Formats: sequence, structure tokens, C-alpha cells
Amino acid sequence: MDNTAALADELLDLMSRREPLGATVFGLPGYDHLLSDQRPEAEESARAAAVRIAERARALPDDDDPVTRAVIVQQAETTVDLLDARAVEYTITDSFFSHAGELLNVLPMTVITNEEQERAYLSRLAAIPELLRTVAARHVAGSRAGRTPVQHLLDASLAYLDRYLAADEDPFARPRGGEAFTAERDRLIAEEVRPAFAAYRTAVAGLSGRPADKAGLCWLPGGKAVYAGLARAQTSTDRSPEELHRTGLDIMASLAAEYAELGERVFGTRETAEVFERMRDDPALRWKSEDELISAAREAVARAEEAAPRWFGRVPDKRCEVEPVPAADAPGAPTAYYAPPAMDGTRPGTYYANTHRVEERFRYQAEAIAFHEAVPGHHFQIVLAQELTGLPMLRRVATVTGYLEGWGLYCERLADEMGLYSDDVARLGMLAMDSLRAGRLVVDTGLHAHGWSRERAVAYLRENTPLAQVEIESEVDRYIAAPGQALAYMVGRLEIQRVRVEAERALGDRFDIRAFHDVVIGGGPLPLAVLDEVVRDWVASRR
Repeated sequence: MDNTAALADELLDLMSRREPLGATVFGLPGYDHLLSDQRPEAEESARAAAVRIAERARALPDDDDPVTRAVIVQQAETTVDLLDARAVEYTITDSFFSHAGELLNVLPMTVITNEEQERAYLSRLAAIPELLRTVAARHVAGSRAGRTPVQHLLDASLAYLDRYLAADEDPFARPRGGEAFTAERDRLIAEEVRPAFAAYRTAVAGLSGRPADKAGLCWLPGGKAVYAGLARAQTSTDRSPEELHRTGLDIMASLAAEYAELGERVFGTRETAEVFERMRDDPALRWKSEDELISAAREAVARAEEAAPRWFGRVPDKRCEVEPVPAADAPGAPTAYYAPPAMDGTRPGTYYANTHRVEERFRYQAEAIAFHEAVPGHHFQIVLAQELTGLPMLRRVATVTGYLEGWGLYCERLADEMGLYSDDVARLGMLAMDSLRAGRLVVDTGLHAHGWSRERAVAYLRENTPLAQVEIESEVDRYIAAPGQALAYMVGRLEIQRVRVEAERALGDRFDIRAFHDVVIGGGPLPLAVLDEVVRDWVASRR
């Protein structure tokens, strides 16, 4: 007979076999020798298994851990939505959203401490040719069915592969081991891995992509339905693309008053367009060097760590490392991202800041992004979730994007309450990030539901955010490559802010911000509707 704990483990095993590199990043044992199976029959089998797990979870008794049951249902349904998108067929890009990019970005993070891990890593290297052949075949099949990649991202992917093939140092040689391991690793790289990437590059070069004025999913067969499923999966809500588009427009309009207030103090003007112009064009607001950018990020993280105990009842013992994005990955990488620590302690949680074309990047963004990606954002939430040993592992590592990214964005505003921003220029950076996340609702839905061109998407962000052109173009290409993912940020933050306001109103003087934050991040990643119920139960318990 099913119970929630066993069913949660069964689903986590299914998800980990689908995404074994992700399992390794989190330190989940048993998958270190695997790469994902992208064959159509493997996807069909995984989809059927996820459907059955969701049905079995719904049939569980109401009193059998309802929170875990709800997480199981949401994660199983998300698995189905992601599989129905057939993203492997048309996702060709120069970042970790593609399978080739994931290999080049994630696999080199492997930390090897024993012979079993050596064997597992060698098994993965040996499996790369088959994975790339399968992915290439899926690209071809998708193109024949009308599910084509976007041409300029295809071109960027070719340039990325060329950089890899021309590099003197191979990223797959980063993991260190014994003498025999090193010899076999190097042989596999030379004789199997690099030829496989070269063959994959040839296959990609033979494809034709759709133009940038048809970059969204709505231009593909069944694309609108696929996008609605991805929006559901990424936000853990049933909000339609049309509703999300309107929400983004409304939030964007509401930011004008804050720009006017800060703009007057910093630049002496209340005109948003002039504030943006000053933020973009003032050379004093740009970085001078890579070291300067990384140093500022480290200082912001240290400042947040010092203040955190006044706002959180529980704080992680493990500190967050800050490093630049590896140079080979930087051209196609986001502005910054967080890589979680391995649960066995072999790899720390690390905030990666992108220093590519550093002189074109703006210093005012650094603090808000660090508070989002590192402390008290993703680092706090993920590390504290890893420590919840009394919960099923699924509850500790579930990819509930609306919750995860919503928490990160909530922390950008929380940092202002905590007094973490160094000055009004840094607060303008906080507003710039708000503009970007509101813009994501508008542009992601614009591209994939309303048929916007890449040019229109870039122009919208150019007009409504102060971001640099290099970052705007990178952002838009990210939305094209990963439809729906960018919706999660603002949707999640709005929900966390809403449940906080309701808790404050209900509890009055009894509201404790430290206890509230412990509740929000104390149960692992939760679908947003489940988070609402958990906070309501907490409020009721304190009355």
C-alpha cells in the first residue's frame, strides 16, 4: 500500500534518472554514473510513470502528510508538462539550457574523492557520445515535425562548440583523481568526448532555424498549449499567459513613482526616461575590472551574513563562496547564478558572477543580485532545506521554480528592510531588477503567447528597464531558450509578499519576522498554494 514517504522517494528516483546531472549537483547518491536518456521511448515511459504517481498520490488518505502529498502531485504534474514540451528537439543555444551546454557547464563541477566516484565520472564521459547522438537525432526529428530551433541561437551554439573544440584546456579534465583515473579520463576526452562534440557540431550545423521574428513557442505546432503547460510548471499556479502579461504591465507602471523618488535624490530628476539614461550612460556606474566586480559581490554577501540573525531564526552553518563564471561559459551565461552545495560537503554553495565584457556591466546591480542569488536568497533557502533530515528527500530538493525564484526576488526587497544596500545607487539597482522581473512577465508571454519578435522584446526591455544592451539581449535570448522559466520570479515574490501581509494583519503585534521567515523556508520548496496553507496554519497556531 502506498504512503507519502515511499511515493516521494519513487518520484525523486524518476526525476533523478531523468536529470542525473542535477542529482549529482545536489549530492544525491546513486546517479553519478548516469547521463539523461533523451530517447522518445524513455520520455514516454517517464511520462506514464509520472501520471501514475500523481494519481496514486491523490488517492492517499487526507491525514497522510498532506503537504508532502501536494508536493508529489505538483512535481509529478510538472514532470509531465516538461516532457510534453519536447524541448530537446528545438533547444539549441549557447548556455546550460541546452544539453550540450549542460554537459560543458555542470559535469566539470564534479568533485572526486574516492575510486567509486572516479569510475562514475569515467562512465559519464564514456556515455557522452551516445547522449549527443541521441540529442542530435531528436533535433532532426523535431525539425522535420516543424519544431525548429531559433537560428541566431543555433549560430551562438555553434560558436560555443567551436570555443570548446579550440580550447587548450578541456573543462572535462577539471575533476582530479588518481594516476590511473587521470590517464583514462584523458584518453576518453581525446578519443571519445571531443570527437563526439565535433560530430554534434556537424549535425547542428546542418539544421535550419526559424528567424528571430518568430522566436516564440506559439510559432511551433501546438506551441501555445505547450507554453501554457510550461507557465503552469514554472509558476506552480494556473495563471494564464494573458493574466501574467497584464500583471507584468501593471507592475512596470507602478515602479515609476519609486524611480522618481530615487532619481531625484541621485540624479536630480524625477523623469524615468532620464533616470534610465543616466543609469546607462554614466561611466562611473560601470565596472572597471573583473576583480572590482567580484570584490563588491563578496562584500555584499558578507554584509548580509552579518545581519541575517536579526531576521532569521535559523541560518546556515555553510558560508556561500563567490567566484566568476568560468571564462569559456561566460558569453552565453546569465548575469549571475547560484550553484548549490553538495550534501556530502564536497562542494560549497557558490555564487557565480559574470565578468564577461565587464566594462559594459553596471555596478548598481551587484548588491541586489547578490542578495537574490546568495544571501539571504538561494543560499539560505537551499542549504537550510538540505538540513531538513526529517523530511523525505523530495521535499528538500524539489524544483518548485515559482517558490525558489520567488524567494530570491523577495530577498532583494527584504535586503532593503534589513538595511543592506550601501546607498541610493544600489537601491536603484534593486528597482532595475524589479523592472527586469516585471519585464519578464511581459516579454516571456509576449514572445511565446503573443508572437513578439526578438527585436520587439529587446526594444520593450530597452524602453522599460535601465539594463545594458548586452544584458538585455542575453535576457531575451534566455527567455527564447527556456520558455516560461522567467515567469516564476515575480509570481513567486507576489505570493510570498501576499502571505506575509496577511500574516502581519492577522497577528498584529504578535507577528515575528524571524519566525515567519523560518516558516517560509523551513519546509523545503513548496508549491505556492501549499505555502499559503502552511503559513495560514502557522498564523492560526500563534493566535
